[in-house]
This record gives sequence, C-alpha cells and structure tokens, in this order.
Amino acid sequence: MPNDILIRDVPDNLRKWLEEEKYRRRMSLKEFMLHLLKEASQSATDNRVPTLFNSIETLPYAAAPFIPFRFIDLFAGIGGFRIGLTKVGGRCVFTSEWDRNSQKTYQAWFGDRQIHGDINAVKMKEIPDHDILAAGFPCQPFSIAGVSKKNSLGQAHGFNCQRQGNLFFKICDIARAKRPPVLFLENVKNLKSHDNGKTWMVIQSELEGLRYKVFSRIIDAVHWVPQHRERILIVCFDRTVFGDSPPFEFPEPPAGHPTLADILEPNPNPKYTLTDHLWNYLQEYAKRHREQGNGFGYGLVGPEDIARTLSARYYKDGSEILIRQCGRNPRRLTPREAAKLMGYGEKNARTFGHPDGFPIVVSDTQAYRQFGNSVVPDMVEAVGRRIVGVFSHHIAVAGTGCLVKGRTRIQPTRGAA
Repeated sequence: MPNDILIRDVPDNLRKWLEEEKYRRRMSLKEFMLHLLKEASQSATDNRVPTLFNSIETLPYAAAPFIPFRFIDLFAGIGGFRIGLTKVGGRCVFTSEWDRNSQKTYQAWFGDRQIHGDINAVKMKEIPDHDILAAGFPCQPFSIAGVSKKNSLGQAHGFNCQRQGNLFFKICDIARAKRPPVLFLENVKNLKSHDNGKTWMVIQSELEGLRYKVFSRIIDAVHWVPQHRERILIVCFDRTVFGDSPPFEFPEPPAGHPTLADILEPNPNPKYTLTDHLWNYLQEYAKRHREQGNGFGYGLVGPEDIARTLSARYYKDGSEILIRQCGRNPRRLTPREAAKLMGYGEKNARTFGHPDGFPIVVSDTQAYRQFGNSVVPDMVEAVGRRIVGVFSHHIAVAGTGCLVKGRTRIQPTRGAA
C-alpha cells in the first residue's frame, strides 16, 4: 500500500475544507482521509447511509486540536494569559513581569528559569519572534478606583502617569519592531471612557497607525467565574498578514454562570473571620455613606450569590467580598478561594502539572494582590480559540503553513533598542 494518498480533481471548495479540517485536527492529509474512510465504512457496517462529513461535524469542539503558535507574555502578573493561550496550542517564548512576588508565583507555577523584569530595560533583540503579543498592560492609571485615588492625592493618571501610564507605548514599540501577527490586550472597562474617551482614541489611533485591524469588546467574566469582572479585551490583526477583514468575532459567553458555592471551602481557617472591631467599623462606615446618599460599603454574599469584582486592595479589609457565617461575623475569602474566584482552580492547575491546585508561594497579602490584579484565564482561552480559528483560516487560504516568516518590519521609534 502506498505511503501517501494522492487526491486529484477535487473541487476548490472541498479542497479548502480538507485543508482546514486536517490543520484543525493536526492530522496529515493521509491520516484525515483514512479517518473519513473509516467513518464511512463504519456507517455502512452499522446499516447506516455511508457519509464522509456529518460524523466529522458532530465531533465535540474540545476534540479538535490546535495550531501551534508562539506568544510573549508582557506585564505577565501570575500568568492568566499564559494559561489561556497555552490551552489553545500556544508556547510562551518570552515573559516580562517587574514585581518580584509575582515572578515568584509565575516561576512556581510554570517552571520558567528566566523572567525579564522592567520591560523598558529589555532590548528588542532579546525578544524572540512570536505570533501573539499578549499584555494586560497596567490598568491602575485608567481604572475608576485608580483615577479617584490619584485625583485625591493630586497625582497624574492615564498616560500622564509616568510610572505606568506610558507602558502602552512600549507595546507599540515592540509591535513596530517585531511585527507580531496578533496583539491580544486586556484592561479595565473604564479605558474607553477615561478622559472623556480621549485615551481610547489615542490607543485606537496608535494601533491602527501600526497597520493593525482593531477589535474590542467589554466582556464580563461572570460566565466563567462567580464574580462580576468587566474587562475590555482588544484583539488586533496585522493587516499585512490577514488583510483588512480578518474573519474574527469575539465569542459569546457560555450560558449560565457559576456561583460562590463552586469555590467556597467547607471548613475555612477561623483567622479569616473578621474581628468585632473591624466588622463594627465596616458597618458604621457603610451607614455613614448611606446617609450621605453614597453607595460605598461592604459586599455581603453567600454560596448562592455572585461576588463583586475582586480588587488588588482586598488584603486591606476584604470589604468588597465578605462571606456570611451563621452565628459569627462574616469572613474574608481565603487565598485559595480567591484563586478559584479568578479561575485558578484545580482544572487549570492540572494542565501545568499541579494536581492539587496551583501552589500559593507568597504571603496572604501578596496572594490577594496578585489575584486581584489578574486576568481570568478561561476568558482568555475562549477568545484565544477564536484567534486560533483565524490562524487556521489564514494558513489554509494562504498555504504558507507559517505566520511569522516573511513579514516586513517597521523601524522602531521612541529610542527602542
């Protein structure tokens, strides 16, 4: 029997379908054709009408393999992008995160030997070629709480924040120098409304000026985790690779949503129960603001509920998410519960060799900060699947089998090395 299968006189539409399906399933053409023939043979054996196509279409999506790609993880935190993109076929080839405690967690979870610190100290030649640039660039300069705090302290916010506000332009410098086919960015929903929309106009203009087609959507992660967490996701496709109309759409969230019952521990350590002093203070604080017509106060929830957004300040008093307790003061989430609330549960941990969950290797204070600053991995995964779908379409149509090779780069500016 010959080693290869030669197909002739196949109409273009069927040939295109064959190419897309074999790439989607990571099969050779021979393997895929044998699979189809086996399905047709089995249907005849079962006294069914032989078919080549219907049985393929009914395969669950999870059974479909992914096209391998390379990505870099900037402002990586504890690896929310790393988890989501790895699960759809990505391989991380470069990581940058300046916070040493987050580096410690990232290394413990993924085993990376080298994590680059300040991205501004990294030379362009140190960043390898990649297919996706992933970045949850610092959101504090644009968030509602961050802007309010900086205003109260008389500090600059947005792009005027010297420490964090200009890091978006570093992303642009890297995109200009390395020309990744896709940029996948995340930030707080307030990004579009910050400074009366001027901030978003600058961001969109910069990205479009780099010849990227920009897609954006505010998505609530409540469909994946039991908390309301609205974030803007920005996906940009290089027009020189994908053209002016890449076939991308954001995914529709799954039906329903989990509740806190899915993540709460049955016997949490009593140390997470609020003291009488702190509980009385929070009640008085909420009462004063109610009398003034403000909405500030604590959030008290039970197993059947969905939590507010977990913030990086949760370590201070836990007021935004307090768990009811029968006959006792309410309690904070434990760090392990906070991890699960963000989507860092056992299922994702097992993917990276941690059968008992991701290890928490920092203090409670640092763990709360890290989880509150993070992105929900399952939401990244859902969008990542759609990006990979565009990759599959491009490879099948272009016939290059590659995304990175052969692209023209734009010379770096702003002093990029």
